[in-house]
Amino acid sequence: MSGHSHWHSIKHKKSITDAKKSKFFSKVTREIVLASREGGNKPDFNSKLRLAIEKARSVNMPADNIEKAIKRGAGEDQGEILEQFLFEAYGPGNAAILIEGITDNKNRALGEIKQILHQHNGKMVAEGAIRWMFERKGVIVINNEQKTTGKESLELTAIEAGAQDFSWHDDFLDIYTKPEDSEGVKKALEEKGYKIDSISLDWVAKETMELPENEEKKCEELFEALDESDSVQEIYSNLKD
Repeated sequence: MSGHSHWHSIKHKKSITDAKKSKFFSKVTREIVLASREGGNKPDFNSKLRLAIEKARSVNMPADNIEKAIKRGAGEDQGEILEQFLFEAYGPGNAAILIEGITDNKNRALGEIKQILHQHNGKMVAEGAIRWMFERKGVIVINNEQKTTGKESLELTAIEAGAQDFSWHDDFLDIYTKPEDSEGVKKALEEKGYKIDSISLDWVAKETMELPENEEKKCEELFEALDESDSVQEIYSNLKD
């Protein structure tokens, strides 16, 4: 099991420019605002908000920024009306892509994303044409860079904690769970002394595909272009990592 989350692949690079960090802050702020508006401003009773706050902390967003975003969502500081979207597309080499985002103007976001796809040999498809290839999973990421434990030991602990599956990317272990189990698995791993790098709900491909190097490079260029869009939060594909 292996999906492609552009957020994860970028965040795990050792050096993130200030410009990128500013864009991350803006995107995560929208997630917090929307989660607070939809489910209330108490993280203990709003799992969506709790995950958004976890993401904000994983990129070192200041606590004041997080608190302001929660207040905006709760209506204490009125702002634009935000809505979520999930667009489906094919990229170069017929790679299946899910584009998840938040916007204050869905028609504008749709037009912008269609243009980006067209410029990179991709195309939008009808709702449901791609989504069936993916399933919603909790994804917990642990950085084992310090080699504090062996890979097999970490894998066994993840399974005992309730993980359904896992995959390695260099020194990062992606642990997959049922969406409703992610918090419990996270707590069990923390109790064993593991530091969680991030936790999220992702669209994970049921099956993955490989592309020739030139086609894979074109897909990466498309992901980079989509990631530059202010309205795009995450990009998932069925490309094998």
